[in-house]
Amino acid sequence: MTSSTLFVAGVGLTLAASILAVAYLRLALRSILLELCGTPQRAAFWAAFCNVTLVLTPLIFAMQYVPAVKPGTTGLVELATQFKWGLAGLLVGIVTLGSVLSRFIGGHPVVSPQASA
Repeated sequence: MTSSTLFVAGVGLTLAASILAVAYLRLALRSILLELCGTPQRAAFWAAFCNVTLVLTPLIFAMQYVPAVKPGTTGLVELATQFKWGLAGLLVGIVTLGSVLSRFIGGHPVVSPQASA
């Protein structure tokens, strides 16, 4: 494999992992944002913003590492290193998102369904 092929494969793996994370978090994030924002339009905007952030941040991290095919190294190790940086970016994005949301959730009163009935 060439360095270019490894680079594209690493970015592709990172993109797939990011999309999977966004898909996994989508429903829960939308519900929380709807509760915090108050209107579906505002929640939709912030959900889209979060999704874009959770895809772009890992890609930026993954693109910072350029695999190099050198004697004594395998393409798989280089690909794994680039993917590791992509996962680190995904973790940074999710932790940042969670941190920001937790500040707003902490100040938002929660009404139980039983109390409103």
